[in-house]
Amino acid sequence: MGRIRVEDDKRVKKRSILLLISLLCCTFLQLLVNLPELHKSQVSQVESEFKGIWSNIIQVEKIPSRQTISVTSGSHSQMSEKLDVAYKLFGIFPLKTSEIQVMKPMKLMPGGHSIGVTLQTKGVMVVGQSPVLDKSGKKVYPAKEAGIEVGDILLKVNNQEVRTDQEVSNAINSAGEQKGSVSVLFKHQEQTLEKIVKPIYCAETARYRMGLFVRDEAAGVGTLSFFDPVSKQYGALGHVITDADTNQKIEVSKGKIIASTIYAIEKGRRGHPGEKIGSFISNSIFSGTIEKNTLTGIFGTMNGQIENTYFKEAIPVGWESEIKVGPAKIYTVIKGEKIEEFEVNIDRVMHNRTDSKNMIVRVTDPRLLDLTGGIIQGMSGSPIIQDGKLIGAITHVFVNDSQRGYGVFIQNMLNDAKQMNKNEAA
Repeated sequence: MGRIRVEDDKRVKKRSILLLISLLCCTFLQLLVNLPELHKSQVSQVESEFKGIWSNIIQVEKIPSRQTISVTSGSHSQMSEKLDVAYKLFGIFPLKTSEIQVMKPMKLMPGGHSIGVTLQTKGVMVVGQSPVLDKSGKKVYPAKEAGIEVGDILLKVNNQEVRTDQEVSNAINSAGEQKGSVSVLFKHQEQTLEKIVKPIYCAETARYRMGLFVRDEAAGVGTLSFFDPVSKQYGALGHVITDADTNQKIEVSKGKIIASTIYAIEKGRRGHPGEKIGSFISNSIFSGTIEKNTLTGIFGTMNGQIENTYFKEAIPVGWESEIKVGPAKIYTVIKGEKIEEFEVNIDRVMHNRTDSKNMIVRVTDPRLLDLTGGIIQGMSGSPIIQDGKLIGAITHVFVNDSQRGYGVFIQNMLNDAKQMNKNEAA
């Protein structure tokens, strides 16, 4: 009996050892599969990929690459470095090689200010079709029949550049009186086309018309995301400005931002996003140009006095690799011009997205929930701070859940602002 028991114990030990080895092999293989690929990180994060016992088993060897990447923030130019990282078993046997872009520190002043935005389009946007009654009383659509659609941008009428709706109206009426037809140069999606339109005399308005509703400008209220006190460059909104009727991106001819004041809040509820209701301040203490309208916000140069009582000086930028699920804070105006701090939670981080929906942000602050119901229109651009670093800005609200919305990486905003120029040199 004793001998049988000893043999059973040996079998049990042997099985336990084999099971342990199998588990270690599986863990090792999983770790090998998950070895980091190309990403942006801080230098310290390269060493922290492996901790404890794994730091002795898998060693990380960093080899500076010959490639560098220019990172320009206004008047200062910094450099990020590309490293070839080799992962070696016991520091001897190579397992895998990756390339890591190591970002150098950058500092920006967080925004939170309520801003009024006005911009003029490049050309004049078609926002609707309007019937014109001919002499027989029949409804006709001259422009539509010629192939001009809603969302198109009118550039020239009879070789004359048009910048306002009034210029379009006058040029069409003049051409109708003189020639009975008009040449229209317009942008359709990514194509520039030219069509001949025969305007119809409208007895109601006593003018020749071609049956279009057009718009040459847009205006609204949003939030400043960041400001560079050295270069005077700013970023705001966190998303592209589109036309309210066509939902098409507005090509900016010129525009500006000034301070605005919030005098009412329309609280958000399920299926109905809330909204900040504000007005522009004529004697604004700051103003800025709008030079870019991009997927991740508007950008330009700011003049005047920019203050945030929560931040006396610029704070570090938090790159994509530093952002994590967990608590954070946002800064925005709920009443008047006063910037306030509110608590949120980063519920999810979505890497490798280059648009303005990189994080899912949930409002946890009881006071903000009580005042607004969560994220509302006009809050777009509100800076997000995590662990003392500026990591992004609020961009969208979930229509069916106003407590949650999207946030954009500050890194993506800087890319679109061309403050980070990825010009590689051999």
